[in-house]
Amino acid sequence: MAPDATAGSIGQRLLAVIHWRRLRAAGLLAVVFSLPLLPVWKANKAGLLLCMFIVCLMCVLAFGFWERFPRRLPRWIARWVVQVLAVALTVPPTMTVIYGLSSRPGAQPLWQDKERLEGLALMIFLGLLIAPWLALGALVRQKEALARTQALSFALERSELERSAADARLALMQAQVQPHFLFNTLANVRALVETGSPRALPVLDSLIAYLRAAVPRLTGGAATMADELALVGAYLDIMQMRMPDRLSFRIDAAPGTGTLPCPPMAVLTLVENAVRHGIDPAEEGGDIQVAVDVTDGMCRVRVEDGGLGLRPGTGGLGTGLSTLRQRLALTFGPRAGLSLVERETGGVSACLVWPVTAVPA
Repeated sequence: MAPDATAGSIGQRLLAVIHWRRLRAAGLLAVVFSLPLLPVWKANKAGLLLCMFIVCLMCVLAFGFWERFPRRLPRWIARWVVQVLAVALTVPPTMTVIYGLSSRPGAQPLWQDKERLEGLALMIFLGLLIAPWLALGALVRQKEALARTQALSFALERSELERSAADARLALMQAQVQPHFLFNTLANVRALVETGSPRALPVLDSLIAYLRAAVPRLTGGAATMADELALVGAYLDIMQMRMPDRLSFRIDAAPGTGTLPCPPMAVLTLVENAVRHGIDPAEEGGDIQVAVDVTDGMCRVRVEDGGLGLRPGTGGLGTGLSTLRQRLALTFGPRAGLSLVERETGGVSACLVWPVTAVPA
């Protein structure tokens, strides 16, 4: 390593030791320790505060220095032991130097002044008694802060992994492009062509429109509400042609909602669920209504069907809806959600909500 780089690294680590937080801690400790001594302190009160600040500052710097230097210690000694000993051993020489330098001109040398020596011994004793415990307390606080940081880091990592898993499940759903739906539609087109039905061409056109809307999603992440509704419309066109007498639908989007970000295939999942579990099993079929609006900063997508409703055994969330709910929570946070309720007039009302200020990943 180059000498300049080494010097720069050492300089940065020294600056990290002399941090404003450490200066603040030294000042606070100086005030705390000076207050009990003020009533019995005969000399200058400001001198006491300055003396305490210097001692506390040297102890704090010693604590921080041995926290970073050297990078590696022998295995037989722990760093926290070195830090506590360094703080304790900093008190006697620092206090001695301060007492020696604070002697008045013409006064007796420190070692000949019994009263000052007794005061110095008392201060050193109190420093040796208190300083190591303060160092241990600081170490405990550091360990607790580190534990909290690691816990937050683990929680964030777990959240990211859950989000990645939800994204993977959604990508798998997108990659499949509902094969059974495509195969059934192609089989219907073939049957219509064989019988010479005029409905063959419209069904094929709707299938092409669906694929044009769905295929770009295989590689794309975020999408707009207009893209999602185009996919939903193409899907419902095909389903309506497959059962023209049993399905009707309507899509209403409030002005300005087309440019809003929308989780890929979110609305389509609700519509497919309504067709598969509500309309298709019903003998008379039913209608599907899709409505999009923005209220109080929340995007609301409501998918209502006039089918069979929440039958026993189907009232819970299936795999697709569970994945969608999890993705909403991971992408938009706790304000997003998915709810299903049974309508009084029959059928199910499903509602998606998420903040419009957030952008899905």
